[in-house]
Amino acid sequence: MDTWLIILLAAVVVMLILVLNGYRNMKSVKALPQEEFKKDLRRVQLIDLREKEKYEYGHIMGARNIPMMNFSMKMNSLRKDKPIYLYDQNGRLSIRAGRMLKKAGYTEIYMLKNGISKWTGKIKSKNR
Repeated sequence: MDTWLIILLAAVVVMLILVLNGYRNMKSVKALPQEEFKKDLRRVQLIDLREKEKYEYGHIMGARNIPMMNFSMKMNSLRKDKPIYLYDQNGRLSIRAGRMLKKAGYTEIYMLKNGISKWTGKIKSKNR
């Protein structure tokens, strides 16, 4: 009986940590649905976090490619006085990049909800 109680308590603690960590991540970056994300693309710093090959295959018009692998070194080139819109394939990298930006003092950080995989807007590529 005591063993099950300890296991249950441990499971509750792990779940609590996961929920709080997810909440903390979402406080760093606000997820925008596609329609809202599209509205101000000309007035923001639009960053594609995917690797160069995927970016070249197809990216949102006006996006600058800063692969997540290089992001910590290159994020200082972003302006703090202009909103930053992040996207990647499915949204996971955007949360991580958003947390890094928040720690560095950036305040207006947004991401494309569900990433570019669900994007229906215009795409620019080298092939087209």
